[in-house]
Amino acid sequence: MSKLAGKTAVVTGASKGIGAGIAKALAAEGAAVAVNYASDQVGAEKVVAEITAAGGKAIAVQGSVAKSEEVVRLFETAQTAFGSLDILVNNAGVYAFTPLEAVTEAEFNRQFDTNVLGLLLATQEAAKRFGPEGGSVINISSSAVTLEIPAFSIYTATKASVDAITRVLAKELGPRKIRVNAIAPGAVETEGTHTAGIIGSDFETQIVAGTALGRMGQTSDIASVATFLASPESFWITGEVIAVAGGNR
Repeated sequence: MSKLAGKTAVVTGASKGIGAGIAKALAAEGAAVAVNYASDQVGAEKVVAEITAAGGKAIAVQGSVAKSEEVVRLFETAQTAFGSLDILVNNAGVYAFTPLEAVTEAEFNRQFDTNVLGLLLATQEAAKRFGPEGGSVINISSSAVTLEIPAFSIYTATKASVDAITRVLAKELGPRKIRVNAIAPGAVETEGTHTAGIIGSDFETQIVAGTALGRMGQTSDIASVATFLASPESFWITGEVIAVAGGNR
């Protein structure tokens, strides 16, 4: 039997990249998945089509995690479609290389609203809806927290917040059998890193040189760990931030 048979998952920011990889991996293990997206409807529907073509269950649900009313609608839609909630993956995130002289209130708020407030709002709503057996919350952090990359101060601060919130909520929600963990990916080849010009650049060469396993990460590297954290195999794990970065630290 698939390890997530009968479970329902919400994956935020799942129209592409790491989120899409996680959504497909959870579905492959039997979970019904709500594929959330903010603006990329085509990408989200493509992920859903791939899941259903493989025999899985999925729906695409639009909504910005930074807006409470849209978060509520996301979870209501998922529960109406699938009838339960067991897993939340807080993957939605934004970033920008922002040197100190380029920091603005607007850019600070843009990143913190999605990466931190969005995580809190989604977890708040999920916690209301998990059943008596609890659930699993998986936050996507970043190796940027420990690599301390220049011109990445806002983004690094958001992900340091994710790590701290993960540990706090693990203790706060533990009595309700809700586990809260985080994955801190290293550099991963995605549509986003291609668009940003990282793939094929000197920066990629530098990243790979500093990675013990000698390559960029793939979405499947992250998705397999998320599937583990969503499954009964990790029932005694909570409050952890797991680095999945090929040894780059």
